[in-house]
Amino acid sequence: MSDNAANTLPKLHNASWPGVVGKGPDSEPPIDLDTMLDLTSAAEVDGVKFDGTDLFLFDPHVSIDSTDDDLKQLAEKVQSRNLVIGSVVAPVWPPTGGGSAMGSDEERGQFLEQVRKGCGIAKKLRELGVRPYGVVRIDSAAGPGDWVADPDGNQAKIAATFKQAADIAADHGERLAAEGEICWGGMHSWKRMVQLLEMVDRPDVVGFQADMSHTLLYLMGYNAPEDRLLPEDFDWNDEATFDAAYTALTDALRPWTIDFHVAQNDGTVHGTGSHDKTGRHCLPNDPNGKLDITKRAGYWLRDGNGELTKKFEHICWDGCMFSNEVMMDPQTWNDILAAMISVRNAHGWS
Repeated sequence: MSDNAANTLPKLHNASWPGVVGKGPDSEPPIDLDTMLDLTSAAEVDGVKFDGTDLFLFDPHVSIDSTDDDLKQLAEKVQSRNLVIGSVVAPVWPPTGGGSAMGSDEERGQFLEQVRKGCGIAKKLRELGVRPYGVVRIDSAAGPGDWVADPDGNQAKIAATFKQAADIAADHGERLAAEGEICWGGMHSWKRMVQLLEMVDRPDVVGFQADMSHTLLYLMGYNAPEDRLLPEDFDWNDEATFDAAYTALTDALRPWTIDFHVAQNDGTVHGTGSHDKTGRHCLPNDPNGKLDITKRAGYWLRDGNGELTKKFEHICWDGCMFSNEVMMDPQTWNDILAAMISVRNAHGWS
């Protein structure tokens, strides 16, 4: 393991979407994009700052129907804070104008239209010089409760939709990262996630987005007890058992991983607003956090022999569903940045 504070890669990004995800009428008010960008650009630890931000292409942050002028203003807004844009999230879910990837022809058409719009925005931001790297994020936009009614049939439908999405992405010079999370049908276990990626079979275009918080729950078999890698009565002090399970998880998914989120989780599920229950994102120094962030990030950033894969030009912090009070505290973002720097010092390069 290197310990080189001079590492400049991968670049360090914050996510803007915690200002939107889990917020709304039945929760707290959203935090606007300008505020999220200001909090990101203000964070600093020993002279090191965030390099960029990842975006959710949905109101009130970035409209999926943004005009060229809107995107030019967005680029200027980000660049004025000495940031760049990395990965973007296409709003493929029914409440955001999309549709289930295993739904009717109409629903799948809505899903693909949001992918098309998202890839168009991503390409335009590249052309504007504000987005030097990154992917377009998707998922199945369907719940595991609906998926389980016909596992084989629904998995085949999702794969077919993702293949069509791959064609769209390739036409725009983009890649799609499917976020593995227990709340998405067909992607709700590590084994089903691998199966889906193999069925799509477009490794040049469609890969996996590994979030350290969400993938932790894969070990515990939430929504897929048959695929759990840790015993039901697991003792979190049992480092050897955890290490074996985490190694199995990362060995299976690392070859597909094209986008990576640093995160913390306390081993429980959580949801706010309209967001379904998923991994509880915790602050990096939460005393209940189950992950040694720096150590476990290395299982994604290094191969089975401990060599750096260098597959990511940037890594992103993801911390959805924090309270607005926590997010408006500048110390929150300094603590997060410090965790990101620690990951890069241990597993980065120049």
